[in-house]
Amino acid sequence: MDRLLTVDQVADLLGTTVRFPRRLIEERRIEYVKVGRHVRIPERVIVAYIETNTVAPSTRRLRSVA
Repeated sequence: MDRLLTVDQVADLLGTTVRFPRRLIEERRIEYVKVGRHVRIPERVIVAYIETNTVAPSTRRLRSVA
């Protein structure tokens, strides 16, 4: 079973304000669980979000300015 994180915990994990994960939830960009009136985000969802939005370095060489 996945650990369920609070919005505050997700914000800390992502290094953002609480507003950012709340916006992700509102825009239905991440999966979440309603526990009564509380919102919880499965840890696997945040790990997948980070992996999906990680940008790999470019292998293209920059032109030298000479």
